[in-house]
Amino acid sequence: MITVTVNQESVNLPAACTVADYLKQKGIVGKRLAVELNHEIVPRSDHPTQKLAEGDQLEIIHAIGGG
Repeated sequence: MITVTVNQESVNLPAACTVADYLKQKGIVGKRLAVELNHEIVPRSDHPTQKLAEGDQLEIIHAIGGG
């Protein structure tokens, strides 16, 4: 297990967890969102391969449309 911070909250995850794994676990796959890992944007194409590590800081921002 590893501990990462997601939107300022500590979360325990399996050691081999990727960004895509976390999003799937939370049920937010396919939604319009931006993911930042340690202050760097993670392109959607990298979500399946971007592994999370102990102490990482993850920010997930949901896009909201309007008009």
